[in-house]
Amino acid sequence: MKLILCAASSLAFASPAFSQEQTSRSTDLWQIIQSGGPVMYPLGAISVLGLMLILVYLMTLHRGAVVSNRYMQGADALIRKGDYLGLLALSNRHNEAIASVMERALNFLTKNPTSSMAEVREIAQAEGMRLASLWNQRISYLADIGSIAPMLGLLGTVLGMITSFTVVANDVVSSRPMLLAGGVAEALITTAAGLLIGIPLMAFYAFFRGRVQGMISDLEAASTVLLAHISVSRSND
Repeated sequence: MKLILCAASSLAFASPAFSQEQTSRSTDLWQIIQSGGPVMYPLGAISVLGLMLILVYLMTLHRGAVVSNRYMQGADALIRKGDYLGLLALSNRHNEAIASVMERALNFLTKNPTSSMAEVREIAQAEGMRLASLWNQRISYLADIGSIAPMLGLLGTVLGMITSFTVVANDVVSSRPMLLAGGVAEALITTAAGLLIGIPLMAFYAFFRGRVQGMISDLEAASTVLLAHISVSRSND
């Protein structure tokens, strides 16, 4: 019991000290951010935007958005039956990228029954290229933000150095050291903030670029398989 009371008392004395330390650290961090000057506001805004894009891409850019076993099995069964209208209806009900490709190809095929498979493949390829371009364009926003962040940091650096040189030219000698230090701090903080935002965003851009390339490969493979099955089915009819 004495040990428990001693431990409780030590925690009671330690908790205020720990909370004060946390408050002090958060206050110091906020002061550092404020010392960065007005450029810190757009840097904060694009950091939030970049984080939102990363979360959205993590949820939307994955293999399940390209092809699913359920769709492939249903499409294969309908192709074997020669039920292209049923396959078109199946594609309309699914949101995968392969469903969009097959929908465009089947729309063309049902409206032009005498068309060759080469023409059908061109339609499917055009839709696949459109989707691939859309994916690459979406992730390019991360690269854009990752490039803008260091440039904004450099702008803050220039503004901070201008402040410093203005202080050097000031006649008020007593306040010169403090103002000079403030200008240098503003220059260094914005540079660091721009790099801290830009480097992770470029790393995530590289990650999502690799993921998009994998998605494009999966889409090409699935499209090739289904179009080959359609070609065989048409040749047997």
